[in-house]
Amino acid sequence: MSSPAPALAASLVQSVDWLAIAPPTLAAVVALVVLVADLFVPEHRKALLGWTSVAGLAAATALLLPLLDGARSTFCLTGDAAVCSYTADRFTLVIQFLVLGGALLSALLSVTALKDARKELPEGEYWFLLLSSAAGAALLPASRDLATLIVALEVASLPAFALVGLRYGDRRSSEAALKFFLSSVTATAVSLMGVSFLYAATGTLHLTLIADRIQGVDGQLQTLTQTGVVLTLIGFAFKTAAVPFHFWVPDTYVGAPLPIAAYLSVIGKAVGFTGLILVTVVALPSYADVWGPALAALAALTMTVGNVGALRQQATRAYSAVRLLAWSSVGQAGYLLVPIAAAAYSGDAEKSIGSTVAYALMYGAVNLGAFAVAALVARTKPLNRVADYRGLYASSPLSALLLAFFLLCLAGLPPGIIGLFAKVTVFSAAVDAGLGWLAVVMAVNVVIALFYYLQWTALLFRAPEGDTAKHRVPAPLTAAIALTGVLGIALSGAPQLVLRFTDTGLF
Repeated sequence: MSSPAPALAASLVQSVDWLAIAPPTLAAVVALVVLVADLFVPEHRKALLGWTSVAGLAAATALLLPLLDGARSTFCLTGDAAVCSYTADRFTLVIQFLVLGGALLSALLSVTALKDARKELPEGEYWFLLLSSAAGAALLPASRDLATLIVALEVASLPAFALVGLRYGDRRSSEAALKFFLSSVTATAVSLMGVSFLYAATGTLHLTLIADRIQGVDGQLQTLTQTGVVLTLIGFAFKTAAVPFHFWVPDTYVGAPLPIAAYLSVIGKAVGFTGLILVTVVALPSYADVWGPALAALAALTMTVGNVGALRQQATRAYSAVRLLAWSSVGQAGYLLVPIAAAAYSGDAEKSIGSTVAYALMYGAVNLGAFAVAALVARTKPLNRVADYRGLYASSPLSALLLAFFLLCLAGLPPGIIGLFAKVTVFSAAVDAGLGWLAVVMAVNVVIALFYYLQWTALLFRAPEGDTAKHRVPAPLTAAIALTGVLGIALSGAPQLVLRFTDTGLF
């Protein structure tokens, strides 16, 4: 009589779809290659590590192309092939494009920043941490169970703490890293508590199975389930920098190397919002009456506090340009929350989620562009005050025009057509869901934001004070500014390219 053990072992072995997992896997492999190569590359050739990282991120982004022909899944349950831990569908690919493309642009900014840092930043460790974080961020949108989701979230977050505080002997950088670390660890602890409660109530970690089983939870477990839902939402609210969990943002952006601040402003937000979408809309649709009003209130609070904080920045204060972009990113997070909240009330949740994805693509392109120009100005004026941008048009006309375009996109004004279309898409999602009050709050905040965006834009074209210093733009920085500029202008000319992503294919 043969033992059932070999048959059982065979049933547990499954093939891996290597093409589906290729983008995050390649980023992780290149991270390890760079870390090992750092031991052997001589000091005067450390720049090779940076260009290897840029090439690796470009290749990882290119690997998204073969996945466009249809959804692919892997790491599925042996008893139910429809329930998988990793799914590369349309939603996944769009977010992975945003994450890997954003990481690539941040890497281009980093090449110049590391050269200018003059050994203040260790190159091997820097590139390893950046690539590791990008790999975790690319894994997250494909995660379809809570365990993979939390692991991906931490792989994206933990290297980011180190990147913020990596600069040697910089007290401000260390303080920023500590604030970021403490807030993020708190968020993770709260999220894990919520996840454990949901697992105890439903007996599964897979998002689609949770959605089915949570509706039939025993009455004695209702309190446990509701507590799990609330704690999980609170944990992800920390990750998205939603108010009142935003306190770490301004100091962290100022203390971090500028390319890392740019990375956190886009990729960090994409990670948080993607996790929030997967948990609420996919795993907990039956609890929409709980997370819908909570997210709507968070959206209103976040956009208001963010825009008021940006409005209060003094142009002559040190690092006021970075602080303004930091507070602006908090306000933009509020706009991104609106369609997720609307999904709880809308009959077409997919369209609402698509509005967030479309807005995130617009925001990612133009915000990275604004940080790229800020990195250029910081090379000659390291205090990076808003006042330092006065007369930028006289010394660097193209950079000034592009920064003005990026700011107008963020404000939602022509010629930043893509910003206008993205805001209209988010606004209509709120109106269609019956959240008229939230649409009014958003409209008021858009008007508030106009003031500080236009004030900064006008400063670019005023007569400079004193002599104008010409800005020499290194090739990597030129490439980053040019790529974001071309992308923003192309999308403003054809906004349907982004708006087509309102059909995410998530459901």
